Amino acid sequence: MIPAKICGITRLADALAAAELGAAAVGFVFYARSPRCLEVAQAAHISAKLPPQIARVGVFVNPDLQTLISTAKNAGLTHIQLHGEEEVALCQESPLPVIKAVRSPVEFDAYKNVSMAAFLIDSKTQDQFGGSGQLSDWNFSRQVKAHAPVILAGGLSSSNIAQALATAQPDAVDLSSSVELAPGIKDHHKLREFFAALRQIEIAERQSSKIF
Repeated sequence: MIPAKICGITRLADALAAAELGAAAVGFVFYARSPRCLEVAQAAHISAKLPPQIARVGVFVNPDLQTLISTAKNAGLTHIQLHGEEEVALCQESPLPVIKAVRSPVEFDAYKNVSMAAFLIDSKTQDQFGGSGQLSDWNFSRQVKAHAPVILAGGLSSSNIAQALATAQPDAVDLSSSVELAPGIKDHHKLREFFAALRQIEIAERQSSKIF
């Protein structure tokens, strides 16, 4: 099964449900303007209760290096996801492997020569950094995959995941709003539906990169 990250986690019950159903990673949002933002102490509490094999990804928008260092340590993170217009130097100085969100070829060009754990392909929406529920450009995902590992995000659900994997051919997928009752509150029924659909998809043999 292709690795899946459930992002926008704010509750322990949701994190544990995602892990039990087969998620490879969970995401904690540390961006004050997001409705899914949580305190570092909350993330640390959830992180401590998760099985050790589950990756804990901290999502940031234009942070400073000290924020990354302190949050990574105090929240028990394993990866850092940068979702803004961060300087290349910040990506290189990160204390943990970086997942860089890009929404267009122009954005990707600015970072393509920087070593990343992966690039996350998300939809481009004005004044919103992820979690919009809008589909991303699946063909763009394939273009980026020619250069680096790719995580596909943007409006993925049980109803379109098979087509998304066939078209975009990512190394992992990322979900947030499509498996929610409300921002930050996951719908366990939708989570079960998604992972059931994901397990039924036969992935053709191809080169795939391990991210989590």
